[in-house]
Amino acid sequence: MALYEHVFLARQDLSQQQVDELVERFKGVISAGGGSVGRVENWGLKSLTYRVKKNRKAYYTLMDLTCPPAALNEMERQMGLSEDVLRFLTIKVDKHEEGVSAMMQKREERSDRGGFGDRDRGPRSFGDRDRGDRGDRPARSFGDRDGGGDRGPRAPRSFEGGTE
Repeated sequence: MALYEHVFLARQDLSQQQVDELVERFKGVISAGGGSVGRVENWGLKSLTYRVKKNRKAYYTLMDLTCPPAALNEMERQMGLSEDVLRFLTIKVDKHEEGVSAMMQKREERSDRGGFGDRDRGPRSFGDRDRGDRGDRPARSFGDRDGGGDRGPRAPRSFEGGTE
C-alpha cells in the first residue's frame, strides 16, 4: 500500500470537537477502503494568507495515511463535497516522519536545525557595504552644495518688493 501525508483546512466557525468528528469520519472512509490512519496532528486555528471561501482563518489537520489509491480518492471526493473542508492536499511519501512534524515543534527546537538565526554577522550599520572601485565613472562631486562646483558660485537671492 502507498504512504501519504494529507493536510486539510476546516472552516473557522467550527468547534474543535466538530473538527475531530471530521477526522473520525475521514478515518472511517480510509478504514472502509482497506487502509489505516497513523499519526493525526491538529495544528489549531491559524490565519490564512488570503481569504478562502470567505474565511480568514482555518483549522489545520495533518494525517499520515497508509491506504490504496481508491480509498484516498473516495476520501478526497467526500472532502470536496463537504462544506466544512476549505482545502486539502495529499502528498505521496516514501516513509512517514518519526516524531512530531515541524509545525508542532517549539520555536527553539526549530532554530537548532539552522535557518536565519545561525549566521554570524557581527554588528552592522546602515550603509556599511563595500562599494569597491567604480572604475567606469569618476568620483561624485558635491561642490554645488557649498557654493563651488562646475556651475560656479551661487548668486544671492533677491526678494521683489522686500528689503534684504
